[in-house]
Amino acid sequence: MRTIRAGIGVCLLSAALAAHAQSYHVADHWTIGGEGGWDYLVSDDAAHRLYVTHGPRVEVLDTTTGKPVGAITGLKSTHGVALNPDGKTGYVSDGAGNAIIVFDRATLEVKASVQAGTNPDGIAYEPATGTVWAFNGRSRNISVLDAATNQIVATISLPGKPEFPRADGQGNVFVNIEDKNTIVKLDAKQRAVSGSWQLDGCDSPSGMAIDSEQHHLFSVCDGKKMVVSDYAAGHVIALVPIGDSPDASAFDPVRGLVFSSNGEGTLTIVDATKPGFPVLQNLTTVKGARTMAYDATTGRAFLSVAKFGPAPAPTATSPHPRPAAIPGTFEIVVVSR
Repeated sequence: MRTIRAGIGVCLLSAALAAHAQSYHVADHWTIGGEGGWDYLVSDDAAHRLYVTHGPRVEVLDTTTGKPVGAITGLKSTHGVALNPDGKTGYVSDGAGNAIIVFDRATLEVKASVQAGTNPDGIAYEPATGTVWAFNGRSRNISVLDAATNQIVATISLPGKPEFPRADGQGNVFVNIEDKNTIVKLDAKQRAVSGSWQLDGCDSPSGMAIDSEQHHLFSVCDGKKMVVSDYAAGHVIALVPIGDSPDASAFDPVRGLVFSSNGEGTLTIVDATKPGFPVLQNLTTVKGARTMAYDATTGRAFLSVAKFGPAPAPTATSPHPRPAAIPGTFEIVVVSR
């Protein structure tokens, strides 16, 4: 009888933990409005701020209230934001401006505009060397900026079109190569490519998350797949089913979870602590909400999206035109536990 009761107790506990893990829900919608497209967004967890790229500006929100704090303006086409651990400085990749924008996080004023390669997109701060890495989509290379001098100190060629980068904090930077279905590993101290591997089972990798303790990278791909790599060994270790049309991925080191935001209007939540990386939940969000930031201190995800009008008629130069965002409808979808 004791064995049976113990077994029942374990089952009930497992069920309770599973139910708790699958308790994510859409908690709020923060209206930003305005016009223009958008790309990456970044959570400054300690300062309770959310940086949201939005056309020629970066919107800054207070994550405790959802209210606007201000904006970084005067740019051309914003893509990504990186934050210096000094708590004072931030960096924006200005794609159409071919520049890295250095800004003051207290005042949101632009301190410098540094010429980069063509169409900088993903951007990351590398703490071991105190450098900022801007990944240039059209010139297919990296502009490395010394954060102490705001000078470009290296330009590194890549084998294809770079997407989202991650730094492991130990002097390595990783980036998805979208048109080659590979990950490239970079040595920040040598400022050179130090390795690469094929993402078998992945097509067009975009967003990437990192678990630096377990040495895992999580790349989200077309075809409803997340590819898990062991970056110490340099190979794929798992394929995980996710939603359609993903663009961003985030890792929660506190709870051991990985998130994929999918354009079909779902957020896939994966348990990174168990063999096989089981999917815990596919949460319905908003169609088109495929870019994301995550705040590990509160366990909240932030997704940017707008309502869209009808797609324009196809042309010879644009056979698959995208519908335009309806002005005034841009918002942040807040997902919470």
